[in-house]
Amino acid sequence: MDALKVIAQDNIKSEVPQFSIGDTVRVSVNIREGQRERIQNFEGTVIAKRGSGVSETFTVRRLSYGVGIERVFPLHSPNVVDVKVIRYGKVRRAKLYYLRDRVGKAAKVKESIK
Repeated sequence: MDALKVIAQDNIKSEVPQFSIGDTVRVSVNIREGQRERIQNFEGTVIAKRGSGVSETFTVRRLSYGVGIERVFPLHSPNVVDVKVIRYGKVRRAKLYYLRDRVGKAAKVKESIK
């Protein structure tokens, strides 16, 4: 078990951005299409964070043409190039799954001034 922890410590990124639930983030993801690589941005609201260490993940939700899209990103993945905080949210929950049922302005998160 200690060998797994040593290997996991080597794969943890040293510079992890500070963001929390309710923040609007722009995640830059490395996409491979055949031999080519490109960076694709995914911008949305962080609705969940889970795990710890090398297995930590976060879920980002956005609306695209009226359809809700959620993606789960491993925080320490080499494919996640960058995470930028666009706006800080003010929430009182650890998981924002209730946003899935909301439509329009009701699905918005209040902005926190920092």
